[in-house]
Amino acid sequence: MSDPNVNTPSHQIPLPNATAVLVLGISSIVLCCCYGIIGLVIAIIGLVLANRDLALYYANPEGYKQGSVSNVKNGRTMAIIGLVLAAVFIFMLFLSFLFIGLNFAMFPYELLEEFSY
Repeated sequence: MSDPNVNTPSHQIPLPNATAVLVLGISSIVLCCCYGIIGLVIAIIGLVLANRDLALYYANPEGYKQGSVSNVKNGRTMAIIGLVLAAVFIFMLFLSFLFIGLNFAMFPYELLEEFSY
């Protein structure tokens, strides 16, 4: 008689957040250009969920389906890519605001006073 507590391949379950991690990873790449903040938040949420699921998998590797594990790993990779793209976008946005601000700060307002009527 078999022990019901032993996980055999026929009793494997998917990881709980495998699909969510994959969707969040893809969304973080797509939405990284929305001022960077949306992609950054989504990527961080995806990474947290992926790390939780991978901890579950490493605690009991025989209990989970390989397809869901690959979804989590792929989603985690995409979330990291989305995180980097969002950080680069935020950095570039900061530099552009700095450049525009410095241009306005160095604008000679005395010229405006000469030509005003």
